[in-house]
Amino acid sequence: MAASATAARPLAGTAVPLPLSTRTRPARVALLSLIPPAPAQRLALRRGAWLSPPERSRSVRCLAAMSPEMRATLDKVVGSSKVVLFMKGTKDFPQCGFSHTVVQILRSLDVPFETLDVLANEALRQGLKEYSSWPTFPQLYIDGEFFGGCDITVEAYKSGELQETLEKAMCS
Repeated sequence: MAASATAARPLAGTAVPLPLSTRTRPARVALLSLIPPAPAQRLALRRGAWLSPPERSRSVRCLAAMSPEMRATLDKVVGSSKVVLFMKGTKDFPQCGFSHTVVQILRSLDVPFETLDVLANEALRQGLKEYSSWPTFPQLYIDGEFFGGCDITVEAYKSGELQETLEKAMCS
């Protein structure tokens, strides 16, 4: 009987894991003030709606100031075609699913568009993030103005807004 009693008790000095139901969870309340705005709020920031300075200062990412040469180059590229897509890869060989999705949408609408591969040039990639105030790729520009990324483009395509915007751009 003594052997069975010691087998049921843990050895002195060994840790016994607590059941999941009795473990304490770390407090998350203190982190709530550090959470960035909800994605729905960011979706409203499209086509020239820039972040206000207080919101911009909350950004975790710190980008170097864009050179005047880079800004002039991007202005020239964005204005060179009615529809410009800055993406990972090329329209014939996209390097990410989001870029592929936007390419497929533009092709389905039979609209001519130019693409630039942001993976080929780190300075271009970083400069575009500041130029558009948008941290991710792809970035779609229509008629010289930033339209949005993949999620916004998909949403606008489903609602018909993208088709209307492209029609207006092609006619201007």
